[in-house]
Amino acid sequence: MRYLDKEAIENIAIGAAFLGTGGGGDPYIGKLMALSAIEKNGPVKLYSVDEIEDEDFFIPAAMMGAPSVLIEKFPRGDEFVKVFQKLAKYLGKEKITGTYPMEAGGVNSMIPIVVAAQLDLPLIDCDGMGRAFPELQMVTFNLDGISATPMAITDEKGNIGIFETIDNKWTERLARTATVEMGASSLVSLYPTTGVQIKKSGVHNIITLSEKIGKIIASKDKDANEKLQELLNLVSGYELFQGKIVDVIRETRGGFNLGKMNLEGIEINKDENMKVHFQNENLIAEKNDQVVGMTPDLICLVDYETLLPVTTESLKYGKRVRVLGLPAHEKWRTDKGIETAGPKYFGYDYDYVPIEELVKKVVVENV
Repeated sequence: MRYLDKEAIENIAIGAAFLGTGGGGDPYIGKLMALSAIEKNGPVKLYSVDEIEDEDFFIPAAMMGAPSVLIEKFPRGDEFVKVFQKLAKYLGKEKITGTYPMEAGGVNSMIPIVVAAQLDLPLIDCDGMGRAFPELQMVTFNLDGISATPMAITDEKGNIGIFETIDNKWTERLARTATVEMGASSLVSLYPTTGVQIKKSGVHNIITLSEKIGKIIASKDKDANEKLQELLNLVSGYELFQGKIVDVIRETRGGFNLGKMNLEGIEINKDENMKVHFQNENLIAEKNDQVVGMTPDLICLVDYETLLPVTTESLKYGKRVRVLGLPAHEKWRTDKGIETAGPKYFGYDYDYVPIEELVKKVVVENV
């Protein structure tokens, strides 16, 4: 067990936004909420998965919807605790052991910190994705047959409700409809889990990994290339492209940010091009019309100079970026994982190929 102070939260916000692959919400907004919560209530305890008991009971809390909406539709501040307590009451649980993030993302890694601080609960060092995904059934707990419901949902106006669904895909469909009516963003609490389920099905040590990533990116004593190499070594990643954004096609539809960006190569990729397709999160990267990265592996955009993560809602013409690729957690590389969050689920006619094989193929073809 250790305590998360302000510096830790600053680093976690950066690292989680990086792992969020463009989605998961604005890291600045999430960081402000978490910092305010610990300033008022004190630092949050972080427990490793090894420190929890099998019979302990946990509830995560998260934002659902189009991340770009948060830029203008700020949370009121008490929704996270309300939705958490609503689900606990519905479940008849007088004692909740702790909370944890549903995914890695700028906002969604911060919301559980707010809940933990306000309710004096520990935060558990795990999540349900190891990255961010756009739909509720795209969770490692779902891969192991754990139900997303009962689930509580609320908005900043005070509307609140409970869903019980026949399966997790129906949870996504019904909650998405409610989220659109709530203004394209909502707060949810779902996948109530025991300690034994977290040990078996969660992605462990994600908060610690986010903090390590954030510490590398935020460091001031190394140049961009040194930091990049250290970062890629930590996450077993690859630099896929160096480029300038020359076009962004983006819309908010059905509670998602959907679109595509075109990049023109710079430096080592001069005279080359890349397209990145996204649905909240980056899904497919094509270099010179050849796929070099695909979901469920991670495609992360970072600022060319600072390496700070670039989210899909902040894409703009002329921004210079590096496109990085990381292997997904092993659970996503199973048949069930690829069926749930692979390229074909999102409508792309590609068979999943691990990023390390795609990168190797490109290198061989260019020799």
